[in-house]
Order: sequence, then structure tokens, then C-alpha cells
Amino acid sequence: MNIDHLRKKFSNETVCRQFFESVIWKDGRRCPHCGHAKSCRLHGAHLRAGVYECYRCKRQFTVTTKTPLHSTKLPLWKWLQAMYYFVNSSKGISSVVLARWLGVTQPTAWKLGHCIRAMMDQGCQTAAILNGIVELDEKYLGAKPRFEHGLKHKRGRGTAKQCILIAVQRQGSVRATPVKSNRVRELSPLINSWVSRQAHLMSDEHTAYRSIAKGYAAHSTVNHQSKEYARGPVHNNTAESFGALIERAKQGVFHYMSRKHTSRYLDEIRFRWDHRLPEEKLTRAGIKKIIMRPLPVMDLLRAVLSQAVGRVLQRTVEGSVVDKEYPLLQNQQPSFCR
Repeated sequence: MNIDHLRKKFSNETVCRQFFESVIWKDGRRCPHCGHAKSCRLHGAHLRAGVYECYRCKRQFTVTTKTPLHSTKLPLWKWLQAMYYFVNSSKGISSVVLARWLGVTQPTAWKLGHCIRAMMDQGCQTAAILNGIVELDEKYLGAKPRFEHGLKHKRGRGTAKQCILIAVQRQGSVRATPVKSNRVRELSPLINSWVSRQAHLMSDEHTAYRSIAKGYAAHSTVNHQSKEYARGPVHNNTAESFGALIERAKQGVFHYMSRKHTSRYLDEIRFRWDHRLPEEKLTRAGIKKIIMRPLPVMDLLRAVLSQAVGRVLQRTVEGSVVDKEYPLLQNQQPSFCR
């Protein structure tokens, strides 16, 4: 589906709003203030479309209330258009380019982008535990030091760069989060919460992984220092591929990822990785190859909006954004977890 097809499918604001309501309220319309299931639609010459009033608390709400779209002044079509660009991008989209394509200011596009990334955080409560072959690796995110004659700067471990822990199930989901260091006390709680004890871990020869892997079914390593990157099925190249996606997004699109918002950018990259399906392809040489294809656009848009309830991003005095979390009401599923 290209952007012209999307515009034809969502030809006006009414159709856009009906799509939002069908996804966000897929189990029935509920008041976001008190959780009551009964409400009525309000009509009036001077009343905007899509406003409802709860029978219990008598408060008004719309489909965007208490979501990252809370109190938005933008048309819902602009939001759908931005989500379309996000889910179709391979490495992300900068706020400068997004502002140009949507016809809004750069600060508006910057906040809009972080709101979409908040919805792309699929949460750790409902995420499946990684099992089977699980690859582990760290990615060090940061700028290259200035050149100094006669001085060789260290790379990766041992630097002040932001460390990101990556765990990937082969042909499956990925988990990634910033960590303070690559020591056992930092990595162990995360890996134990992400990975099944019956999994076969594969990593490099980092001592922290050797210590953590004692509680798992099996552990295989490759020695990168001796230029060994694969030994038959033993490798952690899938985890390194996800790390390469992070690096390409930083170098080619964003150029800078602040430590404060690194987890949001990881949520965006992880969302696109997780929403793919393996497809077997036959090469010209007659070799079967597995290609990961993204889900259809409409499925991706529904996946983004399905996690909208329960989080609002507000601007700070400094111009940044912070999460404003609301308590989950009865019959609402947790939409995110930090």
C-alpha cells in the first residue's frame, strides 16, 4: 500500500476517526476516566465530532483521550500519515524530514515522532519469553572521538559510550534496552526476565555471559578476538545485525540519540523487527533462503494503535517530553512496561 492508496482508503476525518475507534475500542467503548462501559455520543452545531459522555462520571472524552494523541490539534489523517512513514521506513525518519512531508513545524514533528514511538513500545508484560536459540550481544552507541595524532582510542567495551543489551531469538523477537554497564549485576536480571531457562544461549566470550549462562540449558560461544565469527550454527550474528540497525539509524537518520530518549528509538527499531514474517525464497542458484518480510501496512497501523491507551506524553519547560502515566482501569490490559 503506497501513500496514494492510504489517502484513498482514509478519504476524510470521519473515516480516520472510525478506524481509530475500531482499533482502540476493539472490545467496546469505555470511558478512559472511570472505565465505565456505557456512554453516549454528543451532537451539536458547535461540538466537534467524536465526543462522548460517560453515564457514570459525566465526563466527556474522545478516542484520543489519555493516549499519546491526547489533546492533539492535528487532524487524525496527519497522525495516520506519520505512522505510515514510521512503519514503512527501514531505519527511521528524522523530525526535519517528517515536518516537511506533513506540513508541520519541526518541534511538532519531533513530539509526534516520540508519541508514535511510545505506541510502538509493545510492553514487557504481554511479550513472549525468548526460547530456542537466543543470541546475546552488546551495542555501544556514541560518537567517534576526535582524531589525535599518535593516540589510538578504544572501541566498545571500556569506553564511556551508552551500552545497549540485545537478546534475539533466531527468526523471532528481539529485546533491547540501555544498561549502565556490561557487568553481571546489570545484565543478569534482564536476561533472566527475557529468556527461558530451557534456551540455548549463543554469545561471544564475554565473561558476564559465561557466568549468566550457567543457569541455562546450553551455552555456545565464538571467539571474536581470533576472528572467529561463526562455527557452523554457532554465532551471534543475528544480534549483531540488530545492533547494525541501531547504528545505521543513528548515523544515517538521527545523527544523535540522547541517553534520555534512547529507549524510545530502540522501541521503534524493535517494533519493525518484531512485526515481520519469514518467507522462503529460491535464489537463482537454486538455494533456499529465508527472507524476513514486514507485515501488511494495515496490520502494522493496527499494531501501533492497539497500544495507545494509558500513556500521555507531555512537553516539559525545557522542550523535551515526559511520560504521564495513568492508572489502568478495570478490564484494561497493560499497554506498556518499563
